[in-house]
Amino acid sequence: MFRNQYDTDVTTWSPAGRLFQVEYAMEAVKQGSAAIGLRSKTHVVLGCVNKANSELSSHQKKIFKVDDHIGVAIAGLTADGRVLSRYMRNECINYSFTYESPLPVGRLVVQLADKAQVCTQRSWKRPYGVGLLVAGLDESGAHLYYNCPSGNYFEYQAFAIGSRSQAAKTYLERRFENFTDSSRDDLVKDAITAIRETLQGETLKSSICTIAVVGVGEPFHVLDQGTVQQIIDTFEIAAEQEDPATEPDAATGQEAATEQGTAADQGGSTDEGAAPMDI
Repeated sequence: MFRNQYDTDVTTWSPAGRLFQVEYAMEAVKQGSAAIGLRSKTHVVLGCVNKANSELSSHQKKIFKVDDHIGVAIAGLTADGRVLSRYMRNECINYSFTYESPLPVGRLVVQLADKAQVCTQRSWKRPYGVGLLVAGLDESGAHLYYNCPSGNYFEYQAFAIGSRSQAAKTYLERRFENFTDSSRDDLVKDAITAIRETLQGETLKSSICTIAVVGVGEPFHVLDQGTVQQIIDTFEIAAEQEDPATEPDAATGQEAATEQGTAADQGGSTDEGAAPMDI
């Protein structure tokens, strides 16, 4: 994107009806490290890629616990994500103190969207440069929402945001019909596979990804690196077992093709000497 005379203020409309600073905030989400989420009837799984600024630094935290039944994964400006996650945490505490029951996920998402929308119509504010995947469980079931810097929010069966997220979206679109009835372990495996799609050639290790789960009878928590690494190792062993199994099939197919080609050559040589059919 290039600067123009209509992007100096968030309240300035362009002749095409666009708010450029809001679009710049949405672009910041696309530049952030990838985050994915997927849900079944009983569980929601969040995952993100841990990206460090240099080899000498640690990665920034991208998944935050809001309450026992709600957690968020972010892509974009981590500082903005921390502010919004703290706001969500305060809302959950206040609601629980007042009504002695957990805050419904949908209500919290609407409040978060309203807070983000205010920043798009105040000249002394700027939009939040972060996108949030909100995972939660309430009386109506498991939920996965995406909150946009523009103030919009959407509920998804599975979604991915951040850099190189299109590869993960493609994988999730192929598999999302199976997610509704999937078990917790299958959701975790699909989440790790989707994260691997975003790496594009990089080796997947537990140190560069974070997985969090919330579900029925299971409060929101982040899986430890040892558990994630065991699942990754299972993938690698399964892939190694599939490769030798496919090689004999390929060899058998080549032999069959060779035999067919030989038979065709022989058949062709006999046909050349035959007389044409009489009419």
